Amino acid sequence: MPSSATLALFSTAVLLLLLAPGPNMAFVLIHGARYGWRGAIHIALGIGAADIVLTLLIAAGLGLFFLHSPLAQSCVRLMGAAYLFYLAWRAWTPTRLATAETVPLLAARALWGRAFLNSLLNPKAVLFFALFLPQFVEAGRAPAPAQLVVLGIWLTMLSVLFHALLGMAGSLMCRWIAPGGHGRPAIARLTAAILAMLGCICLLR
Repeated sequence: MPSSATLALFSTAVLLLLLAPGPNMAFVLIHGARYGWRGAIHIALGIGAADIVLTLLIAAGLGLFFLHSPLAQSCVRLMGAAYLFYLAWRAWTPTRLATAETVPLLAARALWGRAFLNSLLNPKAVLFFALFLPQFVEAGRAPAPAQLVVLGIWLTMLSVLFHALLGMAGSLMCRWIAPGGHGRPAIARLTAAILAMLGCICLLR
């Protein structure tokens, strides 16, 4: 386990980074607004699963390969942009929207998968894990891979809690802006526009 001072500093840094606006924040807010608090929880769990995968990759040393491989970074960036455009198309295509009160099992699984892929195919997330986690590895304690796994698990717990609350906030805002489900088509169109914009940003970076 990291020392209490390191863990406190790490937790503070993680929370500050989570509060910084980015693709995950926009993704969680717009999907929380569209699918309600149940959908928000599944989205948060999907992001958490991606965080665990990235933690294991970094602990296994694959983060260095990605860090020094422009080709790998470009491939992930293109796949991430393509996936965001696909989600934008799905949001724009008229479909029966899930209500805030009930999210079918299939829709819940789909939301989990969307959040997982959106986070995993974000090149900034991979770079973040590759650069951020090693800064808190303490010399003279447990082996570095073990410390990275512990730090990654703690980051994942904070991330899941934060994104679940963020998605619920999006759901509450939707109820306030569009009470009774009115205006949901407009929210779907807005979702599509934001996802397409994020895809363009992903391509340009």
